[in-house]
Amino acid sequence: MVAARGYRLPHHHLLLIFTALSWLLLVSVPVQAEPLPEVTILIYHRFGETKYPTTNVSTERFREQMAYLLANNYRVISLADLIDSISAKKPLPPKAVVITIDDGFKSVYQQGWPILKSFGFPFTVFISVKGIEKGFNDYMNWQELGELAEAGVDIQDHSYAHARMADIPDGMDQDQYRNWISGDLVKSSMTMIRKLGSGPRFFAIPYGEHNQQVIEEARKLGYEAIMTQDPGSISQYSDLFLLPREPILGNDWSTMKHFEEILERVDLPARDLTPAPGKISGSPASYGATILEPGLYDSSSFRIYVSELGWQNATIEGDRVSIPGGNKLTRRLNRVMIKAREKGTGRTAVRTWLLVNN
Repeated sequence: MVAARGYRLPHHHLLLIFTALSWLLLVSVPVQAEPLPEVTILIYHRFGETKYPTTNVSTERFREQMAYLLANNYRVISLADLIDSISAKKPLPPKAVVITIDDGFKSVYQQGWPILKSFGFPFTVFISVKGIEKGFNDYMNWQELGELAEAGVDIQDHSYAHARMADIPDGMDQDQYRNWISGDLVKSSMTMIRKLGSGPRFFAIPYGEHNQQVIEEARKLGYEAIMTQDPGSISQYSDLFLLPREPILGNDWSTMKHFEEILERVDLPARDLTPAPGKISGSPASYGATILEPGLYDSSSFRIYVSELGWQNATIEGDRVSIPGGNKLTRRLNRVMIKAREKGTGRTAVRTWLLVNN
């Protein structure tokens, strides 16, 4: 029936139509996810030791980097605070940095600590226990470590023997291999309890080289978090047992340009990493992952890197990004990295994982 000319809908009908149209508009407009906070864990090793150029950072450069954090309003937080926030699913602070130092070399005590103390920054030292226990010349001793601990420096575990744990020693079966991993970690933990009065909460994998067995054995021993050496940032989506860290060392990876770039990067939350981190066999059919927040990123910016293959533009199907594989990897180690550009901010989001071919 055609309404008569001049007929007006009742007021309550107009209200119903307005409400329906408003609801349709709301559901048709996608909700933009909030940008992720940029939380970065840094790794250092040696300070002012020019005879070790691949792991050293000059004291002048280190002081410059700490001054940059202060001048640019970065919040340096403790590793424990970061882990506790992720565990409790609390919001992570933006522009946050965690400072970690691996191995326990004497230059940490002589050069690194005085600089960090002058800025009032908390930091964690992951110690290779054998080097300290055996009194190797370039390592701190227990007295020096005790002094650091007494002053509030966080001392954590970097294994006893600092072995390449992803490599199965010759002649070992799987049970023996797992016992070898756990035996090393028990030895380091017990020695730390005996010498420092408390055991470690966190474990940094030597060389960052890991497979599923290494992670599983460390978790069984009760470590609350495990650190890798895979580049990347931290978000509430990060896996506590595969936390990425950014190495600051050598000629290329200690420059201020590199330092500033990594501080601007954010996590790229993903699942179903393919191939899965750790040991691989055969020829992977593809490399990729399912992106958890695809709406955060410019879809045309997704690229995937494999050490042996270089960077390639990724194919996108829904929330899955990938590149084709098919060829057998020949390198012992390959890192896979996915990166994309965050909408609005232009920041680079990355997710990295390690493949071990042995």
